[in-house]
Amino acid sequence: MSEFSLSDLERIVAARAKASPDESWTAKLVAAGQTKAAKKLGEEAIETVIAALAQDRTDLVSESADLLYHLMVVLNIAGIPLQDVMDELQRRTGQSGLQEKAGRQTP
Repeated sequence: MSEFSLSDLERIVAARAKASPDESWTAKLVAAGQTKAAKKLGEEAIETVIAALAQDRTDLVSESADLLYHLMVVLNIAGIPLQDVMDELQRRTGQSGLQEKAGRQTP
């Protein structure tokens, strides 16, 4: 069996986003719009942090999966391909995290 990847998840989210909202949670989130999807992403991020702080491995794995799924939905709604995020991560690997943060423009 081949390994499941974020690219696989991206493809599944894209396919399910086209389904009827009555048949798919993904389609329901997409139909509700970016505000609803982003709020759900935020909830999942908080739940992931709570699981990490509780040092609950099982919950951390589960909440991390929820977080990644909801991130893929938000990216899908925004029309941002996962590859754009991966390209940004690759760009950042050429420097240390401290250098990268120092180079960011502050608002």
